[in-house]
Amino acid sequence: MIDGLLTPGRPDGMATFPYNEDEVILVVNHEIGNWDEAMAVSPFGDGGKLFPLVPEEKVYDLGTSETRLIGGTTTIVYNLKEKKLVRQFLSLAGTHVNCSGGCTPWRSWLTCEETFNGPESYLQKRHGYIFEVPASAEPRMADPIPLKDMGRFVHEAACVDPKTNFIYLTEDAGASCLYRFRPNDPFNLPAGGTLDALMVNGKPGLKTSNGFLKFDRTPLNVPMKVSWLPLDDVDPVENDLAKRAIAKGAAEFKRGEGMWFGEDEFYFTCTAGGTYGKGQIWRYKTAKDTLELFLEPNDASVLEEIDNITIAPWGDLIVCEDGPMPNYLRGVTPKGEIYNIAKSDYIRSEFAGACFSPDGRVLFVNLQDAHMTLAITGPWGSLRTG
Repeated sequence: MIDGLLTPGRPDGMATFPYNEDEVILVVNHEIGNWDEAMAVSPFGDGGKLFPLVPEEKVYDLGTSETRLIGGTTTIVYNLKEKKLVRQFLSLAGTHVNCSGGCTPWRSWLTCEETFNGPESYLQKRHGYIFEVPASAEPRMADPIPLKDMGRFVHEAACVDPKTNFIYLTEDAGASCLYRFRPNDPFNLPAGGTLDALMVNGKPGLKTSNGFLKFDRTPLNVPMKVSWLPLDDVDPVENDLAKRAIAKGAAEFKRGEGMWFGEDEFYFTCTAGGTYGKGQIWRYKTAKDTLELFLEPNDASVLEEIDNITIAPWGDLIVCEDGPMPNYLRGVTPKGEIYNIAKSDYIRSEFAGACFSPDGRVLFVNLQDAHMTLAITGPWGSLRTG
């Protein structure tokens, strides 16, 4: 990369930001920790020999000389007109298993650690936090400040309501919650705020996965009024935040993953939700404070283990699969109709990080275990039938 470091592997969640007429900025997560088998895709090279290129104050957790943390983010500048990468550089270092995240209206990327490790293992600090990375086109590294009021848990994704600046969060755990963070100052997230968990009115502790139970099932496209429960001890020593929230009445989701904000609503996925554990897509309408189950195919040939999502310029959802091979990149219309966009037979690689350029011309997506970021150019007009 332009900073002398190596391009890390396993790209995952990402988002685009406008830069100039021809170029776009992408901030990219890399879902790696410090595993020996990942050293070939460490930004610091074999044995961490390039680590001295990074100022130590810009590294959240130094780990040890034998186990450097190699998770974090990179930033890409891509030329849409010439269809080529302009430059790439490390933009966050010393974090652990950066899975998905979300973009903010104030031009930053919220990168989420999908872990709950800490000093009890090989790490120097607690992990399981969100960090904010400014969308800069020039090489710079973010200040590695954990946003502790946004909760310590196995984070997955985030999205921001541009009208309220509330930040919504998913949790990738078998019994997880949907969270809402109300910042004291959205332009200064380290200033803290309040973390809430969603509760369905009249159904405290609702299990939303639909499992194999024949009673109290959540039907499709039926809005449910919700409330939000303020949480305490959101930076816990034990990984029990969701357990405590559910005990207070919060709804229980099965592996919350990707999410994306649209027009007064956002969608989020549950990878293991549904009667057969093949995945669900939920819709939350912010103006009405209602939650509804938007899609639950229960058919692996149609949709399986739904992960990252985005909203296309033409209004459809673009869905990344992370399941048994082959994996698909699929589209979902507002009526819930599903169509295929792409198929991957590459080893076991999931699709991840789908997002469009600000002008809607290019779809960016990662093949995680192939260590590839793809730029797919339209036209998109006939995609549903092509």
